[in-house]
Amino acid sequence: MKYLGFWLLFLLSGAFTFSQEDSDTMRKYEIGFDGFANFSNLGGSFGVGLKYAVVHKRDFVFGPSLRIHRMWNNGLGGEKYGFTILGGGGFFHYRFQNILFGGIELEFLRSPINYSFVLSPKQLVPTCFVGGGYSREFKNSGIRLNAGVFYDVVANPSSPFWTSYVVRDANGKLLPIIYRVGFFFALN
Repeated sequence: MKYLGFWLLFLLSGAFTFSQEDSDTMRKYEIGFDGFANFSNLGGSFGVGLKYAVVHKRDFVFGPSLRIHRMWNNGLGGEKYGFTILGGGGFFHYRFQNILFGGIELEFLRSPINYSFVLSPKQLVPTCFVGGGYSREFKNSGIRLNAGVFYDVVANPSSPFWTSYVVRDANGKLLPIIYRVGFFFALN
């Protein structure tokens, strides 16, 4: 949590630095989507992230992001309930040779989860995913696939992503790691 301010400052400083370097002839824009879903007889969740990307010199990609996350319970413990989590933030990716990418994705989500009492008053929950993976544009079509692994350095116990974490350490403890697949579409 103490490094959250550092990452936010880093993300924003990159945006301002790039905006002063070159003319817009080297700049392109994309819109990106990522998503996940898990379902069972007991309930489930799904989420969608939207990113508006500024692409600087084909390698540096940054911009704002929005997220909507829906969770529900089909009656485990006697009551059915559901809720929606909304939030936003920003991201910075670096693309390497149309093969790999690495990046930081910082978001603040308005969530009623605190895992000691569900449906508590909504709180602002930070997430800061650091990671990377495969990134490929398909034959100059303007469509790019990003598939990667991200680690949440904040690991807030109230994060709605805890239901999406699947990796456990040697002691069986859940680690804040997610797999994320996203698509970016060129706007110009």
